[in-house]
Amino acid sequence: MTTLTPSKEILPPPSERFTVLGWMKKNLFGSIGDTILTLVSGAFLVWMFYNLIVWIFAKAQWAVVTDNLQLFMKGQYPAFADWRLWLLIWLLAVISGMGWGIFVKRAEMVGWVLLAVPVVLAIWVYSLGRTSWWILLMVDVIAVVSYFLGKRYPHRLARLTYLLMLLYMPLVILVVRGFGEDGFMKYVPTNLWGGLLLSLMLAIFAIFFSFPIGVLLALGRQSKLPALKTLSVLYIELIRGVPLITLLFMGQLMLPLFLPDVSIDRVIRAVVAMIMFAAAYMAENVRGGLQSIPRGQYEAADAIGLSGFQKMVFIILPQALRAVIPVLVGQFIGLFKDTSLVYLVGLLDLLGIARGVLANPNYIGRQLEVFAFIALIYWVFSYGMSYASRRLESSLGVGER
Repeated sequence: MTTLTPSKEILPPPSERFTVLGWMKKNLFGSIGDTILTLVSGAFLVWMFYNLIVWIFAKAQWAVVTDNLQLFMKGQYPAFADWRLWLLIWLLAVISGMGWGIFVKRAEMVGWVLLAVPVVLAIWVYSLGRTSWWILLMVDVIAVVSYFLGKRYPHRLARLTYLLMLLYMPLVILVVRGFGEDGFMKYVPTNLWGGLLLSLMLAIFAIFFSFPIGVLLALGRQSKLPALKTLSVLYIELIRGVPLITLLFMGQLMLPLFLPDVSIDRVIRAVVAMIMFAAAYMAENVRGGLQSIPRGQYEAADAIGLSGFQKMVFIILPQALRAVIPVLVGQFIGLFKDTSLVYLVGLLDLLGIARGVLANPNYIGRQLEVFAFIALIYWVFSYGMSYASRRLESSLGVGER
């Protein structure tokens, strides 16, 4: 019996497989139209990148960023608590290093880029005459040591790494906020949070709390109890029909009207609005994952005598969440970028700090430098989440089995 080779395993001719010229001839210069399009596109890209490089290194005035770097990073967060932020960054380096050594186990370009970022920032900070450059280098040292430990003892440190991943977000909230009137963990009110710190805290709060609420809403919408299903449907459809900025304004302006005797922090109001908004969309994403599970999985769980709770927690939900990982991470990325809307309700997040800096007469006309810097920050964090999602999908075999 003759066995046919799958089309995806058929190799191209040797001239296209082993030579750059063969590939270029086939893909870039295969016809007169392709040749013209390649030349025009190449000329445009060269012109664009040339002007971009000239602007970055010759024309742009980056003093607007370097002079206000602390404002962009942490707003008015007090200097006596800066060590808490560095402690959290170092802990993140430990988690990232051990996680890379345990789960990835090989060097990749993204890893080298992540290691290069603290070095570049340290050189930049040193050139500005500041003494905090060594703190940035410690991030790389801690990450590298943690990587080798994770690679050397993967089985011993795997459970610890999982535990640190789960506890990191609550720990961030506790350490940044602090507690008590005095001491090294003195309470820092949220009105002093700002810049990138506030944007990250809003995203962390919203992601951490909206995920379980969204899962419960999705289960409620799938429930056979009429009252629970109706309430879940009403909440989801009502919130999804309203823009986020409307919820933010309602949280800032209307919540004090309903609770006149209760003083609610402005950051907490914004967080509640974002959690409500994200949970509704999370519920629909999870519901899509639940509907993708074959009916046979439910029947198999019933056949082995699992209760409804056990069936959902150990059989159905893990498969449903695994199926919608790309959608969930896409929502997390969108939620992180949506934190820029809180500027419209008076909170000084990264965008709010940028607008305040540009209002300074000394930096009039420097919008391009400021917004390019902010765009780079958003891109770095968004790409980081996207890359982590792809690694998680690859390790779980999403789309393969």
